Amino acid sequence: MLKRERAEHIDRRLADLYPNPPIPLDHHDEFTLLVAVVLSAQCTDKKVNEVTPELFRVAGNPVAMRDLGEAEILEIIRPLGLSKSKAKNLAALSQILIDRHDGQVPGSIEALESLPGVGHKTASVVMAQAFGEPAFPVDTHIHRLAQRWGLTNGKNVAQTESDLKKLFPRDRWNELHLQIIYYGREHCTARGCDGTVCPICREVYPRRRKPVIHQKA
Repeated sequence: MLKRERAEHIDRRLADLYPNPPIPLDHHDEFTLLVAVVLSAQCTDKKVNEVTPELFRVAGNPVAMRDLGEAEILEIIRPLGLSKSKAKNLAALSQILIDRHDGQVPGSIEALESLPGVGHKTASVVMAQAFGEPAFPVDTHIHRLAQRWGLTNGKNVAQTESDLKKLFPRDRWNELHLQIIYYGREHCTARGCDGTVCPICREVYPRRRKPVIHQKA
């Protein structure tokens, strides 16, 4: 297959497998989604979802999070990786939302990226899932899958994001991002597939016999 043909095949397969992919992080509004995505850095969504109910019960908005304070935030999110820096960032970004955005999560990627603990991927997730704006957040796993499927030879997630946006229709970006995540978790895992094992890898490269050597993100 040519690259464009692989992209079209993958798009169809993922749409069939995951027709209505849910957002994997539990939340109930833009702020709680932002908090959950910040907490998910270097941590599984499952673990985040175990911690956030208590956090959102006592601090489900910027004012309550600011008032809870860094030390109390840390006590709740301590089971998560990087908990100290995440607690500091949540307290700081809550204050900024109050001071600069009337307590609301801003709907621009530039404003989101200016918040503590919010990088491009986190901002893209919030834009896509909270505001419905087309975005294609790429983490290290999506980066690996895109390489296994021959959709990019990018040496970093930024290049992979750019390549995927060129290959797939803009109106598919938000849903496709989630579909790739679910497929990667179920079939094309970091250790369970090397580019020769899972169904899609075998479909787009039926003659491949050697493992894919990944470019690190």
